[in-house]
Amino acid sequence: MSLDLRYPALSDLKTACKGRVPWFVWEYLDSATGTESVKTRNRAALDSILFAPGMLKGPVTPDLTTRLLGQEHALPVGVAPVGMSGMIWPGAEAALARHADTARIPYTLSTVATRLPEEIGPIAGDMGWFQLYPPKDPGIRADLLARARKAGFHTLVLTVDVPGPSRRERQLRAQLAIPPKTTPSMLWQVARRPTWALGTLRHGQPRLRLMEEYLKLDGNAPSTAHAGYLLRAAPDWGYLRELRALWDGPLIIKGVLRPADALQLRQEGADAIWVSNHGGRQFDGAPAAIHCLPAIRAALGPEYPILFDSGVESGLDVLRACALGADFVLLGRGWHYALGALGQRGPSHLLHILREDMIANMVQMGIARPVQARNCLIDPPEM
Repeated sequence: MSLDLRYPALSDLKTACKGRVPWFVWEYLDSATGTESVKTRNRAALDSILFAPGMLKGPVTPDLTTRLLGQEHALPVGVAPVGMSGMIWPGAEAALARHADTARIPYTLSTVATRLPEEIGPIAGDMGWFQLYPPKDPGIRADLLARARKAGFHTLVLTVDVPGPSRRERQLRAQLAIPPKTTPSMLWQVARRPTWALGTLRHGQPRLRLMEEYLKLDGNAPSTAHAGYLLRAAPDWGYLRELRALWDGPLIIKGVLRPADALQLRQEGADAIWVSNHGGRQFDGAPAAIHCLPAIRAALGPEYPILFDSGVESGLDVLRACALGADFVLLGRGWHYALGALGQRGPSHLLHILREDMIANMVQMGIARPVQARNCLIDPPEM
């Protein structure tokens, strides 16, 4: 049976993933914080964005190629950073980096990945971005940036919406730790997922290797504390200026929801901003990210690059974000649902799903470019 018949949508990959990873992994991947109301709002807000289909447009040949920050991409979709990616699926960082290089879409490696920049940078080729959780220590910061650059990462993504840890109650109930604790419950969960377990044996126990190097942690001592928080600063505008002076490539600021912040970020030298509410994982009182996008586009004007994530589950969602002002759309959970469902075949099938869904909906609207979706909006916002 073809993958299209068995897994025609991202929701099918999500369902399959849940049955192939241990429960504590699922709770990490799928959860948000608080009552998870932001996660719910993201979905409802995206569903509320409607288009008028095109009439008598004749043949339409959609073109998804997109230029961003001087690079050409196959479509306006990329891989967002996900911490502890290799715990979710064994070898996830390398698999996603390899896929991104082949597919010509960006791959963003997290500071709190389970693999080192030196391992993943060469695999990602010229599609590699490095996401920075800002270290307090200037020496560590300088070393991290130098290592990322030497490993081949040309674009830096500074995440600014994680000034401190969130509760993430589902993760607490799952007793998540890195490395995973060897309790009877954990062993039972792993035993019920043999493909994940065998893959983990091959790739090694998931650890925050980059953090361990700086913290000199004993990698065999599990802790429920996220090691990244032991290094992380709550950055201010001065920190951003220092970072801008240190990094000579494109700099993207991730976690922006207010137009005034976006304007100041541009003034401080950011090359692009990334509208995101962290998928609902940080602050349960945040608005749906898609609701913030039009005002930020209106403030920045039509030319400044804007990226978007938070709740995207289909090609139609990508078009919704493009219609409201995004130049580029990234997914985090989605790629990991795909890996959990199909292993190495997952990312290419998810990209196929997104591409075909975008094309089908663009034909319905009678448009050739994703940005033209804004012309089909019903009750379009001012931008």
